[in-house]
Amino acid sequence: MKLKILLPARILVDQEVQKVIAEGANGSFCLLPRHIDFVSALVPGILSFEQSSGEETFVAIDEGILVKVGQEVLVSTRNAVRGGRLGELKRMVQERFEIRDDNEKAARSALARIEAGFVKRFLEIQGRR
Repeated sequence: MKLKILLPARILVDQEVQKVIAEGANGSFCLLPRHIDFVSALVPGILSFEQSSGEETFVAIDEGILVKVGQEVLVSTRNAVRGGRLGELKRMVQERFEIRDDNEKAARSALARIEAGFVKRFLEIQGRR
């Protein structure tokens, strides 16, 4: 099977695999080459796949969608991190979430300043009437 994991700005994975294991809203499932065509909404978690060499690879994914058509498996998600071992993957995910949390805090702070400026100017305009 050909597995492609698509992110908004790039392709994270594009390779031949023997097996894909993912988690949908109803639980985990496994796709093999002769599996019927399939569509599933994915929940945040771990997607694993077995490469042609037999090596298992793990990808932490955000929610997304998986579509299997013929011999092609397409996964579309907003965020994903690929790691060889689960411990390494856990560290990478924690680093990304810390960066994202810092960025979200900065964005909330900027939004609060904009809102405060808007309210101040609105009150000034109301006071002139």
